[in-house]
Amino acid sequence: MMRIAIEAMLDYTIDGAADVLLLIEAAKMPDQHLEVQDLRVYSPEPLRAIRGEDGIGQRCWARGEGAFRADYKAIVRIDRPFVDFATLGPTPVRAMPPETIPYLLPSRYCESDRLEGFVDQQFGRLQGGALAAALVDWVAGHLRYECGTSNGTTTAMMTFAERHGVCRDYAHLLVALARAGGIPARCVSAYAPGVDPPDFHAVAELWIGGGWHLVDATRMASCADLVRVAVGRDATDIAFMTVFGSATFMAQRVSVTRLG
Repeated sequence: MMRIAIEAMLDYTIDGAADVLLLIEAAKMPDQHLEVQDLRVYSPEPLRAIRGEDGIGQRCWARGEGAFRADYKAIVRIDRPFVDFATLGPTPVRAMPPETIPYLLPSRYCESDRLEGFVDQQFGRLQGGALAAALVDWVAGHLRYECGTSNGTTTAMMTFAERHGVCRDYAHLLVALARAGGIPARCVSAYAPGVDPPDFHAVAELWIGGGWHLVDATRMASCADLVRVAVGRDATDIAFMTVFGSATFMAQRVSVTRLG
């Protein structure tokens, strides 16, 4: 069991007025329990919460006009047993539950169909958890974590070619490779201690042996420390803030601390 303290602050200037969709609250789930949670948004209109993708977490609609600030604090208790997914066997695609099928298919940032030949050539004899573990090791061993080397248009194929990026790029590439190998995979926005520089974090979740398993291919965080915020096909679905208009960045802070 682990307790995690989270503090996040977003400070932007909205050019004119715009709707803002926030995705920064820790998700209430069986393996993570919200002991304390407080979200304060300086918005001229009331906030409206809506359910997150796959029913995990929640998004929050706000209205921004001029100065826009959001402050979030939480204490989350994680009770997530360790599972060595490398020992889990494969599941035929036809036997997978229907909710996993979208996560077998290519998406905007995860062009898994273009990586099928590579996965088959490099890992063709592996299946299930053994394949997943090999893909995680490959991504961790072949990419360099470098801030400023990618942007919001960088896809898994671009990362595969350039071999560097940030957490978002690691997650996209691992998800694309897993899907190419017949393993359902989704991107996860998360809070985690040890992320350097401190920021919102992106990891992957792979469906193996009848369940989802968190994986951080950057190796900065342990699955025992990760606090899920949201899940989705790729970064499009898990962005911490989406502005339906134009905004100027002023300041942003994220602090995640282990309490024991």
